[in-house]
Amino acid sequence: MIGMMYLVLTALLALQVNSAILLKFKFIDDSLLGVNDKTAVAADGTVKGIEAAVKKNQNQVRDLNVLKQSEEIRAKTKELVAYLRDTREKLLKATENTGPEMKNLSGEDKVAITMLGGQKHNGIAYTGLKPKLNEYAEFIKQYVPSATPLALDAKEDPRVTEKGQKNKNFAELNFENTPVVAALATISQKETEVLKYEAEALSAQAQKVGAKTIVFDKIGAFASAESNTVAAGTKYKAELFLTASASSIRPSMTLNGSSLAVDPTNGHGKVEFTARPGGFDASGNAKSSWTGTIRFNQNGRDTTFTVKVPYTITKPVMQIQSASVQALYFKCGNKLNVSVPALGAQYKPSFSASGAAAIQGAKLGDVTLIPNSKEVTLNVSSGGNAIGSQTFQVRPIPKPSIEAYAGGRPVNDKQGTPGTAVRSFSLRAIPDAGFATFLPDDAKFRVSRYEVTLVRGKRPAIGTMTFNSPQADLSAVVNAYREGDRLYVEVKDVQRQNFQGNVEAVNMTRTFNIPLL
Repeated sequence: MIGMMYLVLTALLALQVNSAILLKFKFIDDSLLGVNDKTAVAADGTVKGIEAAVKKNQNQVRDLNVLKQSEEIRAKTKELVAYLRDTREKLLKATENTGPEMKNLSGEDKVAITMLGGQKHNGIAYTGLKPKLNEYAEFIKQYVPSATPLALDAKEDPRVTEKGQKNKNFAELNFENTPVVAALATISQKETEVLKYEAEALSAQAQKVGAKTIVFDKIGAFASAESNTVAAGTKYKAELFLTASASSIRPSMTLNGSSLAVDPTNGHGKVEFTARPGGFDASGNAKSSWTGTIRFNQNGRDTTFTVKVPYTITKPVMQIQSASVQALYFKCGNKLNVSVPALGAQYKPSFSASGAAAIQGAKLGDVTLIPNSKEVTLNVSSGGNAIGSQTFQVRPIPKPSIEAYAGGRPVNDKQGTPGTAVRSFSLRAIPDAGFATFLPDDAKFRVSRYEVTLVRGKRPAIGTMTFNSPQADLSAVVNAYREGDRLYVEVKDVQRQNFQGNVEAVNMTRTFNIPLL
């Protein structure tokens, strides 16, 4: 029970404090106090058992010394517990919680004044609580060699792993920015640790005189989860353990029927599995549960406890970034970045697609889609678990415009162009501006073949010339043309080079009828 309460308190301290959490702190504090009271009664019973054993052993000197030491242990424990209870009363009074019901569950400022004091560190946590706890730990160490200080600074406490907390002393770590219900629960937990040390010490004393150690007689199963809501694809973590145990008990545990590793130092089973996506509701949640069992031998008989723990799987939200995320371009390298913030560092994406080829990028979440149909569905997984899908419409590639240049200037196919200027002639394929902005690596067009004819009246003045590159030398036209002739240009082939360097034909035609001046 002591271990269970400590773990639940530690988990609650890590949560964002709101009114519901404050109530949970009060429930934990009440539960700890109840357990502590029962533990204290059990300690009195242990001392009485030692006394009875000493009398049974004819009051031998060695046994009488054991009894005297046991009574001293009990007296010092009672003294420290009385001090802790008095500290609780001071906190309640400072936060104006003097009635039968607590009205102020918060009161962080008054907790800080009472427990921390000012810059001189004259609060209770500095002047009394820390030294008394550690003095008791030093005293009990002669009976419990494994006993360690009860009031540790953050840098000394291996349970404190967050860097932002490592520089805090004991008082700051436990009572700075702390609601009164959390402060009370912390003090109750320290009282629990004190009583735990006492129980270990008295148990060792009882064994010296052959007294029977009193143990808890109520045993049940308990599961403590880091969170009951977990995103699909992330790890669900919890601890499955007994609410009371004895050193002689070696439980075996299962998770959904499979054997579970049990930590021999504390008897806790470590529960960890990947949450699988399920049938999500309109809010993006899916209900699930896991079943754990604890089996142990009690008085020669096997006893098994079963616990079913519900949890909620939340549907991860995909965030897709792209130059043009509403629609993709046909046979082009449409680059997307897909992120799933809920997965954090566990995000290990893989991609597949229908209606397109999918090429995974070098950076996390990058993928390039090359559509080959009018609609594309991108499927996203992480660590082998499906995350979700996104459907895109596919746009056709806009045709480029073809422009003619003579002597480096655009031709005027309405008013005419000087015949001498067409010696250096070229055709340029200009991509659509929006398409070129979104996918510049796919917007590379060129006129690969066209025909040029010098027309006089209704007949060609010279033979038709064919060119296989955008540039053309029309010296023959310059030498033969007369004013009033026309230059007839017919585009035969246009090509596009895509982002991979591959060239494909563009199905389009264009003609120019340019008067020569």
